[in-house]
Amino acid sequence: MARQLLPVLLLLLPLLRAAGPGEPLEEDRVLVLGRDTLGPALQAHPALLVQFYAPGCGQCQALAPEYSKAAALLAAESAKATLAKVDGPAEPELTEEFGVSGYPALKFFRDGNRTHPEEYTGPREAEGIAEWLRRRVGPSATRLEDEEDVQALMEGREVVVIGFFQDLQDENVATFLALARDALDLTFGLTDRSQLFQKFGLTKDTVVLFKKFDEGRADFPVDTLGLDGEQLSRFLLTHSMHLVTEFNSQTSPKIFAARVLNHLLLFLNRTLAAHGALLAAFEEAAPPFRGQVLFVVVDVAADNDHVLRYFGLKAQEAPALRFINIETTRKGVDPADAPGRPQPYRLSQELPPDWDQQPVKSLVGSNFEQVAFDEAKNVFIKFYAPWCTHCQEMAPAWEALAEKYRDREDILIAELDATANELGAFAVHGFPTLKFFPAGPGRKVIEYKGARDLETLSKFLEHGGELPVEEPGAPGAPSAGGTPGPSQETPPSPTPGPKEEL
Repeated sequence: MARQLLPVLLLLLPLLRAAGPGEPLEEDRVLVLGRDTLGPALQAHPALLVQFYAPGCGQCQALAPEYSKAAALLAAESAKATLAKVDGPAEPELTEEFGVSGYPALKFFRDGNRTHPEEYTGPREAEGIAEWLRRRVGPSATRLEDEEDVQALMEGREVVVIGFFQDLQDENVATFLALARDALDLTFGLTDRSQLFQKFGLTKDTVVLFKKFDEGRADFPVDTLGLDGEQLSRFLLTHSMHLVTEFNSQTSPKIFAARVLNHLLLFLNRTLAAHGALLAAFEEAAPPFRGQVLFVVVDVAADNDHVLRYFGLKAQEAPALRFINIETTRKGVDPADAPGRPQPYRLSQELPPDWDQQPVKSLVGSNFEQVAFDEAKNVFIKFYAPWCTHCQEMAPAWEALAEKYRDREDILIAELDATANELGAFAVHGFPTLKFFPAGPGRKVIEYKGARDLETLSKFLEHGGELPVEEPGAPGAPSAGGTPGPSQETPPSPTPGPKEEL
């Protein structure tokens, strides 16, 4: 009997050890923490990233394998960073202590400091998580001593940023390194070597962006009053992009992050030789407008149907130009189609004849104002995008909400495809966006920022557009993916939208 039990005991032994007093369990190299084990873990691991999750949260489930892969990557490098997780609903005291209001929530603890964790703001894929941590536990920029070091840094990279500082103890260097910690898509170096200043024709402190396209180099001289991190960040975002950017899923996040509000889009078909001359002219026109207007090419022969729909275009209408200000969402048509300056237009789908026959009413641009501002009704609208996974995830709850209130004359639940309908002043900056239009005069609008489950949505409606304060640990507090920041999606086309969710 003892010989038969031996293999089982050997399998259980690591878990029995991990379950000792104050010692956490470990799953796929990720520590499993609770109220009794968090404190000791903070003392044992000077760089600890903790994910607060909920077992039923879809976003948490999607993050789990990437989180484990990141832990494995860092372990393989012997990096001084550890990943951990806390079951939020099972640990209400911890979620209250750390202000967790939605799942997943990631917080980074340094040197055992329990009172001021840093909010994780990085990507949600394994390499991005690992790199975010690498730049916090190690140098965020490589120290360069000579030309060989510079060449090694540039080898195989399209863009490299080097800070040339005569004094590496200067506070400007701290600003530079702090920026480098979060600019994960760029590689950074720094130097104080006079021979490198001379090699690159510099006489004062300068941040230089080297690139293997367009101008090849862009200089950001350090002001005598100090290095402005915000201005430098914008400079790097702007100059790390091609003068003319091809729109695709890889470039769309940078298009929005560049913080250039005006976009000029050229729709063409790359399979047609005749369109090549137009692209050359487009590229020739771009340089004077760097930092003021983003020049974007949209290939109608590629997978860009959603962009065409947003601008009310068909592939056969290419070539065409469109201008958009992503802050106001106002669009301009091709000058060839309108005499004089480009004129703004308002896009709307056709109104379905049965738009009000289902529990969820279908709105379009042409009937939005009339329905939303009906003074006799409380109107709750979901602004969505057909491609948005978060919109798809919440669809059952939205349908259930509409079914629940379908017999209430004073409540109307609706939805509107914000990629195919323009709404003037009602700019939608992420998907899904939920807005409540209470009955009565005044055209009041309340943005919903709670959990997207039937119970919480119902409470919001029953309390006239407000969520009652929940006791810590009560159902619905905090929510699984219920805060708009982590559970919205940026439009994957040159349309208004904030940064990609965490």
